[in-house]
Amino acid sequence: MTKVLIIYYSAFGHVYRMAQGAVSGAERLKGCEARVVRIPEMESPSNRVALLDRKLPDVALKLSGKFNVAARFQKYETALEQQSDIPVATNDDLRWADGIVWGFPTYYGMMPSQVKLFLEFAGELCSQGELEGKPCGVFTSTGSIHTGHEATLLTSIVPLLHFGMIYVGLPYTENPEYLTADAIGCSPYGASTLAGPDSSRTPDERELIMVSRLGERVAKVAAALRAMPLR
Repeated sequence: MTKVLIIYYSAFGHVYRMAQGAVSGAERLKGCEARVVRIPEMESPSNRVALLDRKLPDVALKLSGKFNVAARFQKYETALEQQSDIPVATNDDLRWADGIVWGFPTYYGMMPSQVKLFLEFAGELCSQGELEGKPCGVFTSTGSIHTGHEATLLTSIVPLLHFGMIYVGLPYTENPEYLTADAIGCSPYGASTLAGPDSSRTPDERELIMVSRLGERVAKVAAALRAMPLR
């Protein structure tokens, strides 16, 4: 039995939907067991309050209108409620897995602080080498094609390599969908979805297909390494 963990953080539900696609892909491999867990929101209430009463300069007000801050906050609360039955991730989940697929939104071209903090608290896994040799892949979401999804995938490789994980991408020949001029996510570095500046979009069917392939690919690499471990 090959065990694949899909571990994610999702603020508005887009990454949660992509996580479901990764699960379906991993489970296409015969004999694979997929488990999905979530990285929780930070507990401080100040992290969950939209700054709607703050005086902002004109340029910021224009961006706030584009991002539709008030509506996004309502979607945020709704998304958290929808995910409430997903178990919270622990270090033991990472120990359990033969392969791991990570998912999180793009924040300024990097992983969110919630995910970074989770990795920092998992330091014992790094110092003990407990994730070394395990394959992993990453998927993300972003507001538009210009707001950093590829940067997030690339910068996320760095901490995962510190844990000794083996990074798995999305090859061109297996994913012709992203070889397009259409505004969709995904790249050789991993899967992604475009949420829209106001977070109103839902994952495109092609994005869901490609993230499912990522889940299946990580599962296949995990099965191969399980049969012939690196050490």
